Amino acid sequence: MLDFIPDDPVIIAIVLILLSLIFFSYLLLRRTVLEFRDGMRGR
Repeated sequence: MLDFIPDDPVIIAIVLILLSLIFFSYLLLRRTVLEFRDGMRGR
């Protein structure tokens, strides 16, 4: 079932770093959009 997970720890580390970067950028983008919407409302 888990055949697609590589045994190389370097590849696992790279995938984890990429996932954390995507998650962090998603949170940052969402916060920026929410602040932009509040600014458009006139706050």
